[in-house]
Amino acid sequence: MPTTEETTEQVPRTRGANGSPTLIKLDGVTKVFLTDEVETHALSGIHLDIKQGEYVSIAGPSGCGKSTLLSILGLLDTPSDGSYSLKETEVANLSFPERARIRNREIGFIFQSFNLIGDLTVYENVELPLTYRGMGASDRKAHVVEALERVGMGHRAKHLPSQLSGGQQQRVAVARALAGKPAILLADEPTGNLDSRNGEAVMDLLKELHAGGATICMVTHDVRFAEHADRTIHLFDGRVVEDRMAA
Repeated sequence: MPTTEETTEQVPRTRGANGSPTLIKLDGVTKVFLTDEVETHALSGIHLDIKQGEYVSIAGPSGCGKSTLLSILGLLDTPSDGSYSLKETEVANLSFPERARIRNREIGFIFQSFNLIGDLTVYENVELPLTYRGMGASDRKAHVVEALERVGMGHRAKHLPSQLSGGQQQRVAVARALAGKPAILLADEPTGNLDSRNGEAVMDLLKELHAGGATICMVTHDVRFAEHADRTIHLFDGRVVEDRMAA
């Protein structure tokens, strides 16, 4: 475990996926949470580039800032200081509707708890974000069918989430994230509610998607799953203490 002294400086950012465009660029991103009596520094001076086609895992102990960082990357939260560019667009000063539009079009989310709507079918769960986007019915159908086939769940399109196993529900959640053809997939502890067998199956699916060209950024506390990525970023006390490519 890094010591306090070892975390006082940001490690140099690793440049991956040579020749590919940069999708995400963070410079000096800091996040401070304020209450009446406490000031908590969740992130301190984060510098990070993620390029198209990379598979990045963000690892570290509980409370190190992983989920806060992912929330900022997903435009669910804003930095207290520093800059964040997504596809060369500085997002800090965007209006709420602009942020929501970019989030819907450019970012696919995979959550630990699946977040499927219980009274909608598998098909309808995957279709819903496309409906919010205003996509036409025929285009929605093509996108949903393609996404479900990619995760091996096309045969379950008419089922409800309650009729699926945990592993199958997570596959549907991945399909929902894929359907809009986002620039990047953000996965927050995607195996956290799964047993080891289903967890490995979901990780194998993410690896297949990456091999097919998907850009993935995954938060995990599990060292085994972090090693599935081709680049691992370790956080400690809100700072990057290691940024390395897989051997």
